[in-house]
Amino acid sequence: MSIYVKIASMTLDKNKIRNVAIIAHVDHGKTTLVDGLLKQSHTFRDNQAEMQQTLIMDSMDQEHERGITITAKQTCVYYDGYKINIIDTPGHADFSGEVERTLNMADGVLLIVDAQEGPMPQTKFVLQKALELNLKPVVIINKIDKPAARIPEVLNEIESLFLELATDESQLFYPVYYAIAREGRAGKTTTLDNDLHVIFESIINDIPAPNVDSDSDSAQLLVAALAADNYLGKYCIGKIFRGKLKKGQSVKILHRTNNSEEAISKTAKIDNLFVYKGLGKEEVAEAVAGDIVALTGVSEANIGDTIATGDNPEALPTIELEAPTLSIYIGPNTSPLKGREGEFTTSRQIAERLEKELETNIALKLQPDGLGYKVSGRGELHLSVLIETMRREGYELEAGRPEVVYREIDGKKCEPMEDLTIEVDPEFVGAVSQELGIRRAELKTQEITASGSTRFVYKISTAALIGLRNNLLTETKGTVIMSSIPSGYRPVEGRYRPERNGALVSFEDGVSTAYALDAAQARGTLFIPPQVPVYQGMIVGLSNKKDDIDINICREKQLTNMRTHASDGAIQLTPYTQLSLEQCLDFLLDDELLEVTPKSLRLRKRQLDPIKRKRENRV
Repeated sequence: MSIYVKIASMTLDKNKIRNVAIIAHVDHGKTTLVDGLLKQSHTFRDNQAEMQQTLIMDSMDQEHERGITITAKQTCVYYDGYKINIIDTPGHADFSGEVERTLNMADGVLLIVDAQEGPMPQTKFVLQKALELNLKPVVIINKIDKPAARIPEVLNEIESLFLELATDESQLFYPVYYAIAREGRAGKTTTLDNDLHVIFESIINDIPAPNVDSDSDSAQLLVAALAADNYLGKYCIGKIFRGKLKKGQSVKILHRTNNSEEAISKTAKIDNLFVYKGLGKEEVAEAVAGDIVALTGVSEANIGDTIATGDNPEALPTIELEAPTLSIYIGPNTSPLKGREGEFTTSRQIAERLEKELETNIALKLQPDGLGYKVSGRGELHLSVLIETMRREGYELEAGRPEVVYREIDGKKCEPMEDLTIEVDPEFVGAVSQELGIRRAELKTQEITASGSTRFVYKISTAALIGLRNNLLTETKGTVIMSSIPSGYRPVEGRYRPERNGALVSFEDGVSTAYALDAAQARGTLFIPPQVPVYQGMIVGLSNKKDDIDINICREKQLTNMRTHASDGAIQLTPYTQLSLEQCLDFLLDDELLEVTPKSLRLRKRQLDPIKRKRENRV
């Protein structure tokens, strides 16, 4: 702690700054490694609660529940006189927009690779982005204590990956370290030290100091992230590429539209200037080029804008992002139960929330669509996390089936494709092959891993990928491991249409009864229990047949004076199937919607009236 206080009060030199991003495939140990770096740099006191926590950087409830990192986060540690700004990035391809925008703040990356799984799809994606930005990589082979670890093979696979992706010969030379991040241990060989000091030394010696102009009289900062609190409002976060920024200084906000040469300029003043300190921020009077800072008072700035000073302020290149691949309709709830469970229910409130989301979630795109909006993103998980976040904030809405975002290339309508990697136990190989065959996926490779499981690599259209995860989880008893990354576009070869049995649809309003459900469960799988509100057109189950079936789910048993033991016996209902948000979205067909409230998820038909619905289907 004494070192920390001493450095925090020093005048910082850009050569004593290191900006490093932690990148990897999902679940390869990024956030766990950051835990160790935070704890072993004495960022916390020995008696602080964080010393007993894991996944310290995952602050969102959904991150803890899903076990993944969703948003990139910044932290800072001090080691041996150096200030190390660390950026923890998501490992799931759906959140690759977070990786793309935050890598602009880094000068090097720690590439974490699982000693058993080796380089996976997202490993390739994040490494490619890092090499395109000419960031210095340091490779860390993590989880070397796994029984099925195959370190020599993984080293060869990493070498092949660099040969494929390198844009310059110098990128083929990279240091390699070994670690068990969960135990806070690392080493230059597989014989590990008892701490992570070799990782700290590597960051200092292998990652270059920021390549910035610290002597310039004018300043430049590229906004790479936004944050907000109720006290100071909106924070703009980014790296200073030139000059110095000071508290109270007048600045220009430069915004380029569609990468045009001319930038729109607005004047603002820096109210507060912060640098990162552990998990929090520390207010400073001045910050130098190369450091990552957070500013207030520049609320009109957005991600990709430049904050500059001087007589002739210049805009930095904007952040380039991959195009969205999936879209979904989000609009106000129009069901008969609308307004009963949500705090924010109107079209205007939903529009304002989505516009606010665009400020920080820059991989999203928004277009008006009827009463609501067509929201485009990177994948099902990307979109479902947004819907779940809004739901927890008190919003009531309805969502449609995820749809593919097509592009026109050389005059042809093209659909996005993805490289899909699946790993399953041998007993489920047949189920996986059958499911992927139905979805017209092209098998590229199939191999037996060191652990005895089978690994497939397929090329598959994004449209055929919708709903695949949930189907495979069911067919493999929850043991499948799968991930995918975008791999370009191809001309549409016929639209993939999901196969699903019909729905059990309620044809009247009321409350479900055990008596009616007992009769209905013979016709299919039920999605609701007794004593819940239902309405005409609401989907209450999955039929055993291909066609939809309208049923009375509210019928009550007629009471008579005649009683028998047989007729009055207790009703035994099969436990109903409760679908998650992602499962509900996968269930939907084009003529169906999902009603989302803070308390409930309800599937429904777009046209609630059964007579009008049948007439529309005939047309």
